[in-house]
Parts: sequence; structure tokens; C-alpha cells
Amino acid sequence: MAKIELLNINGEKVKDIKLNDNIFAIEPNDAVLHNAIVLNMANARQASASTKTRSEVRGGGRKPWKQKGTGNARQGSIRATQWRGGGIVFGPTPNKNYKKKQNKKERRLAVLSALSYKNLDKELIILENLSFEDNKTKNMINLLDNLKIRNNKVLVVVDELTENVCLACRNLPNVKLVTFEEVNAFDTVNADNMLITESALNKLEEVLTRE
Repeated sequence: MAKIELLNINGEKVKDIKLNDNIFAIEPNDAVLHNAIVLNMANARQASASTKTRSEVRGGGRKPWKQKGTGNARQGSIRATQWRGGGIVFGPTPNKNYKKKQNKKERRLAVLSALSYKNLDKELIILENLSFEDNKTKNMINLLDNLKIRNNKVLVVVDELTENVCLACRNLPNVKLVTFEEVNAFDTVNADNMLITESALNKLEEVLTRE
């Protein structure tokens, strides 16, 4: 089993712990991981683009000229699609559904692949415990400084959310705080570093080995 350092809140090594090779040392599946990332981005997409058809554009109720005798091509409305200011053919509508699906085994494999990459790239940090005496943002900043990841995008994983930790992370745009149950492939890949507590790691391994 792979070993990794367990650090305290000051960034000092406490001991070495073992990681589950079936979670953090598998051969990553790039195709499934890519599909999971595309799925996450597609499902977060808002179908807000909208255009009007010729029936929705204002005006154009009168026939611009008579059907015959003018020498011009026949026209029924100045809001037809070939006219400037007319309706749009096959344009985007807010009703478009961008949702994608992925089966349970693929989602699990994507998470395992993302976690294995984090371990392989030395971007995984295990904390002995994460708790603060008060809710000041400075506490979280000091922790990131101690771990030398102050300017990185950090995914913080805990076993349960506490008020002080939540408030300490809230004002940091480069920090995302989640529980072990919310870990997904997109957030893991999107972060420069994954910071997880020892208790959250144990529960995450238990969940992923059970599935």
C-alpha cells in the first residue's frame, strides 16, 4: 500500500499512513474521467440563450406588396427569416436540455481515477484534524501558508461541516469546502490540491470500497 505523510495544522509531519491502493493507486481511465467532467459542466449549463421566430418578432403583419405585378419576388411579411430584422430559423431556445447521464460504475471509476491522479501528482494532503477556535478567515490563510498552498485552488474535504471552518473558508475564492460524501471527479480534477482530514479519508475509503 502507498504511504503518505499525515500533517498537523502547522504543516508538521505526525506520522506516515497507508492509502488504499484500490482507490489511490489504480490505473486512471482518462476516457471515463473526461466524460465525467463534460457531464458536470453540461449539467451546470443554463439554457438561457434565446432567439425569436418570425411569429414572435414584432410587426410584419401586413403583406409588404401585392402578390403579382410588381416584378419583385413574392413576400408575405417583412418579418420572414430572409429579411433584416426578421425571425431566426432554428435558433437556440431556453427549452434546450443539455443534461447528460453517466451510470454509477462509471461515476465511481471517474472519482477513483481523479483521486489516483491527485496521489500520483503529489497533490494530496492529509491533515490530522481541521478545527479552529474562531471563525476568522485568517485561520484558514495561516493553514494554507503552513502547507505552502496559499495561492493554489484547494478542495478541502472534511467528515462533517463545522461553523468555524465553514466561515473561515467562505471568503476565500480559491478554497472549496465539501464533505466526503460530496467528493466528485470534477472538483477533484479542478483543484490544484486536495486537502482532506484523516477521519474524512477513512470514511471516503469506506464508501468507495463499499460501492
